Amino acid sequence: MFDARLRPMIDPPLNAIGVRLANAGISANMVTVSGFCLGLLAAVSIAFGYFLAGFVLIALNRLFDGLDGAVARASQKTDLGGYLDITLDFFFYGAIPLAFAIQAPETNALPAAALLASFYANGSAFLAFAIMAEKRNLSTSHQGAKSLYYIGGLAEGTETIGLFLLMALLPTWFPVLAWAFAGVCLVSASARVLIGLRALKDH
Repeated sequence: MFDARLRPMIDPPLNAIGVRLANAGISANMVTVSGFCLGLLAAVSIAFGYFLAGFVLIALNRLFDGLDGAVARASQKTDLGGYLDITLDFFFYGAIPLAFAIQAPETNALPAAALLASFYANGSAFLAFAIMAEKRNLSTSHQGAKSLYYIGGLAEGTETIGLFLLMALLPTWFPVLAWAFAGVCLVSASARVLIGLRALKDH
């Protein structure tokens, strides 16, 4: 929901850093994989109860996630880079709820499962439409320059990362936050399905 609104604010400084990284010979894929490793470390930290470390690592993961696109724009965008970006993002999104479930299974396992199921529904609606959009040569720049068609929704990257950071700050609130965001994701998935049906019917 907030991704498109934040892009004009965050893209200029990220692009400036991206140019410097590209000039230094650092590839976008290197940034993507490095950011993913930071995300995995965040999950491991949370699983062992080091929530502050998890908070910092989640924030760094998202910084790298923004920088890989900036580096690609400053050098060369590739299908491999786009594939790595979206795939490792989804791996990361799944790892954080799982980490909370491992950390306190008696209280967190069920809400984590519900949250992961809602992510699955939301991600399926997102990726399935991207496939159909590519097949029909549909495009959009509403979310900035992307490697695939990015259909907006109520729960997007900004909201998800805000949730993860809040969970790391308030780990005892994880069950409440997870159940609440699972509901938001299911509403978002339903809206994406309706938008996709309308768009594909019109084309």
